[in-house]
Amino acid sequence: MKQNRKKRLFIKTYGCQMNVYDSARMADVLAPLGYAPADSPRGADMVILNTCHIREKASEKVFSELGRLRAFKEERRAAGGEMVLAVAGCVAQAEGDEILRRAPQVDLVFGPQTYHRLPEMVVRAARAGGHLDIDFPVESKFDHLPEESADPGAAAFLSIQEGCDKFCSFCVVPYTRGAEFSRPVAAVLAEARRLAAAGAQEITLLGQNVNAYHGEAADGGTWGLGRLLRAVAEIEGVTRLRYTTSHPRDMDDALIAAHGEDPKVMPYLHLPVQSGSDRVLAAMNRQHSADDYLRIVDRLRLARPDIALSSDFIVGFPGETDADFAATLRLVTEVGYAQAYSFKYSPRPGTPAAVEADQVPEEVKTERLAALQQLLGAQAMAFNRACVGKTLPVLLERPGRKAGQLVGRSPYMQSVHVPVSSVGQGRLTGALLDVAIEGATANSLSGRLVMAEDLIAEDRRASKAVAAAVDSLAEGPAQAPASARISA
Repeated sequence: MKQNRKKRLFIKTYGCQMNVYDSARMADVLAPLGYAPADSPRGADMVILNTCHIREKASEKVFSELGRLRAFKEERRAAGGEMVLAVAGCVAQAEGDEILRRAPQVDLVFGPQTYHRLPEMVVRAARAGGHLDIDFPVESKFDHLPEESADPGAAAFLSIQEGCDKFCSFCVVPYTRGAEFSRPVAAVLAEARRLAAAGAQEITLLGQNVNAYHGEAADGGTWGLGRLLRAVAEIEGVTRLRYTTSHPRDMDDALIAAHGEDPKVMPYLHLPVQSGSDRVLAAMNRQHSADDYLRIVDRLRLARPDIALSSDFIVGFPGETDADFAATLRLVTEVGYAQAYSFKYSPRPGTPAAVEADQVPEEVKTERLAALQQLLGAQAMAFNRACVGKTLPVLLERPGRKAGQLVGRSPYMQSVHVPVSSVGQGRLTGALLDVAIEGATANSLSGRLVMAEDLIAEDRRASKAVAAAVDSLAEGPAQAPASARISA
């Protein structure tokens, strides 16, 4: 019986971890239609750009990529095939009509709340082309998604909350992701159990305002993120928990207590502040002051003294003065960050800040960003250097760029590079092991495994067995003793 050819699917993901999660679920939705992952867009049967609207010139980057993909689509058509070209995510939600107008080669445009309807969209696009779906459906997409099909690896993302009700004046998320929505507790725990059963030791709970989570429980009550973290921590196989991205307004007592009382909640928190100036924070509609933020930091450090913090900063927000920027530098100095992300303000169409008259000159933004990044970079370097000489538990996730190297994450989200033997590389991927930290750069750590003596001996025995087998095979199959044979 003739087997149908597997169709090839290539998804390019821009932006946040939420988009990484969404891309994986799109692949799950399309798998029943015969789509399997492709390594390249060239020759693929379907290409999806899963876009993000946060970064500067996000839409122009999408149109540039669509121009390149148009050539691939024409190549495929010339060879007698077809390529379905789709744009998903936040740029699609915000600029769907414009995408179809400027890029007629695009077959599908759909927002982040509608990808569960992908099979239906593909059929409609095949009939008519140019299908647009940027609704905010009444039903939750999570109610219609299949179970995860891909191997999650040692560390996995789990989306628990979407949307935003904060309406910061610079941000498009409330317009592209919609109102805040929290998945029911039972659905989150069921997915977490599946991820753990498939081998995920570390789970990161995701949301645009993840600590605003208010999921309905089986008894009709509502759980916050603190209680949810404790429940996920009880799942067999889960050894580490993280969550992102948080808003200072939603750091409640239960969540802070979870940091101090549950060792599976990692001592690392990304807590964006954006500015250290109360005047700018008010203009941003952040609904907290710099002092509010600093008091939260104090409470977190009281609960978990070893916690490391990262944050987001915007420089050059409309109306920002030298005094406002100096306040940001003072806040950074007072908090001390292990990592941070900093950007020049750039207007987002449709947001209140985009129409403010008092825009900061570009050269001033550039100078301020350089000064802020110099301070943040020095703090990150100091934090990493302070780890040298310590032994940290590291979840080894993947091979490194160098041969005989694995890369993992410390509890503080640092990348850690560890040399291992060729035999140990495959065997240790996915393991949570102690690493003696011996070196630090601004962006990563390096170290050596602190392994039990029997594990070291086992590794050496395996290496010797491989060497003996290779020597024997070089002499000919007939010469290889039974003790040195390798089974596949």
